[in-house]
Amino acid sequence: MGSIFIRPLALLTLALASTPLTAQVAETIAVDATAPVQPFPHFWEHMFGSGRAVLSLRESYRDDLRAVRSVTALSYVRFHAILDDDIGVYSEGPRGKPVYNFSYVDQVYDGLLANGARPIVELSFMPSRLAQRNIRQSFWYAPVVSPPKDYRRWDGLITALARHLVQRYGIEEVSHWYFEVWNEPNLDFWAGNPKQQTYWTLYDHTAKSLKAVDARLRVGGPATAQAAWVAAFIRHCQEHGVPLDFVSSHVYGDDSKKDVFGTPGHISREQMVCSAVAKVHAEIQASPLPALPLIWTEFNASWSNHSDVTDAAFMGPWLAETVRQCDGLVQDMSYWTFSDVFEEQGVVKTPFYGGFGLLAIGGIPKPAFNAFALLHQLGEQRLADDSAEALVTRRDDGALVIALWNYQDVDATVPARKVTLQLRGFTASTASIQQVDPEHGDALVEYEKMGSPLYPTAAQFTQLRLAAALPPPVARPLDAGSLQLEIPPDGLMLVTITAKSAGAR
Repeated sequence: MGSIFIRPLALLTLALASTPLTAQVAETIAVDATAPVQPFPHFWEHMFGSGRAVLSLRESYRDDLRAVRSVTALSYVRFHAILDDDIGVYSEGPRGKPVYNFSYVDQVYDGLLANGARPIVELSFMPSRLAQRNIRQSFWYAPVVSPPKDYRRWDGLITALARHLVQRYGIEEVSHWYFEVWNEPNLDFWAGNPKQQTYWTLYDHTAKSLKAVDARLRVGGPATAQAAWVAAFIRHCQEHGVPLDFVSSHVYGDDSKKDVFGTPGHISREQMVCSAVAKVHAEIQASPLPALPLIWTEFNASWSNHSDVTDAAFMGPWLAETVRQCDGLVQDMSYWTFSDVFEEQGVVKTPFYGGFGLLAIGGIPKPAFNAFALLHQLGEQRLADDSAEALVTRRDDGALVIALWNYQDVDATVPARKVTLQLRGFTASTASIQQVDPEHGDALVEYEKMGSPLYPTAAQFTQLRLAAALPPPVARPLDAGSLQLEIPPDGLMLVTITAKSAGAR
């Protein structure tokens, strides 16, 4: 698995003019199409987070899942609370005998599989009858975050769940799933004291119980916030012979440098996620188990609800920049989340509130949804480049696909970015251009024109979905292999260039 972490080598000559962007003079990006390439696995679009488990039974959730899968390579979905009381997994009968019920579990996972997605089984939170204490986390649905009152009963629950899943779906299927132990135990999602030592106990019991059912089940953690605990966690597992198949952690663009790195100062929103990923990648490489895959099971530009971030065109350049920086450091990254069918802060009150999802309530695509749709079209091979805001790729059919963007910090102002693409070793006459920015693929302007209704009518929802649609590609002629482009602030542009066929005029 170690080979997936190799950074792309400098295999493409990319010439950039030294004139600063503030002068609004065009950069020149020279693309040598004959240069060697490196594999470019689409690590950012295979996994997505979502609202808690019970929400997956809603048709609106499944509609959004299908919509996201139609424009990405979505293969896995992760959510909290498969063990919560609203799923009904655990209760106790006479004299406290454990009673298991997997009827809702089956409906949850059947729904995912029927829509082409496998689960990342986040084993959380504690069934109330199994909890040592009634300690609740602050989410609206108030999950219990206590350790179990009896680890023999916890072991029995995990064993029964794993056996049921293997019997129902078959080990050939379930061996492709990921079992992640808990969620962010370094924060208020875990009430064990001391946190780290008691989480080790939870992980050890869980991993051993899963592997006792079948060694092919994949288990990992520590699922921490702010890229925490990874080196100590790997060391613990290695020293105590505890199964560990992958490492997982989380970070958000507005996490603080102090929380993530333990040092004062500031790391900008567009650099924080991949700086944290690089930190954990290095910790794995320096550990006794350097080949462990890294699965980043939560990331976004913000951990809070900021409409000018997660609802806005800002997300296009931010996502592209995150893909550029994280390439070669991680096996998969799970964007939090694919849908605003989501209730951690309570019942959604308005379509645009800064939710994490790619789709707002009513199935309205946000600019982030359209950004994923554009980035999905990037090729499977990457030509290395030195530009801070470009990804140059080649598809298997030989077409060049280039992403360009113009990142603008929230509350900052930057000019339009002017770029001249100059092709080398590639004969083509036209290019296809698609873009998402405040004027293309963004429904917020239309929503504001409506008066920002709290409860849009069915007709207004239809109008908003139309306004949010990604415009069709526009053909542009090439002039002796040259193409001049202008990318507005908060803009993401995709340029697809197909080789001119032999004999074509």
